[in-house]
Amino acid sequence: MNKNTETPERRRERMRQEELKRNPGGIMRDASNRAQYGSLVDLVNSLGWKGTGFLILVIIIIFIIASLFFN
Repeated sequence: MNKNTETPERRRERMRQEELKRNPGGIMRDASNRAQYGSLVDLVNSLGWKGTGFLILVIIIIFIIASLFFN
């Protein structure tokens, strides 16, 4: 798709993807900000598959520790 005929939504998404590739250190911070103000889809998309796996792992560990603590 030519940049002249690109829709605003596609342009914003392309620019967001380029920024995520250029700034890997800020991805986790951006993801947490999106989690506060956005949807779960935004969080998962911004983290990628490794970040999502890490987030799931942290949630499971917290759940196990909490269940051991309260029993």
